[in-house]
Amino acid sequence: MLITAMEKTVRDILRDGHLRTRGKIDKLRELQSEARGLQRAGTESSMSADDGLQDDLRVIEKALHDLHADTEQKGAATL
Repeated sequence: MLITAMEKTVRDILRDGHLRTRGKIDKLRELQSEARGLQRAGTESSMSADDGLQDDLRVIEKALHDLHADTEQKGAATL
């Protein structure tokens, strides 16, 4: 099964034995912020509608959920 670059990045963070849960959550939140920024830029430009950014965001949010992090529910209107 092929995995995306974001899935690999998230998996590497989750498996990092040197990071405590808080550190993993912090790194995932950084990725989440970057993914939202890219998504926001995509809505303001002519980027492809099927660019994978939504999938990346889902992967990150699932990892945060799995770590029992308080996740913020934000839809496209609150980007």
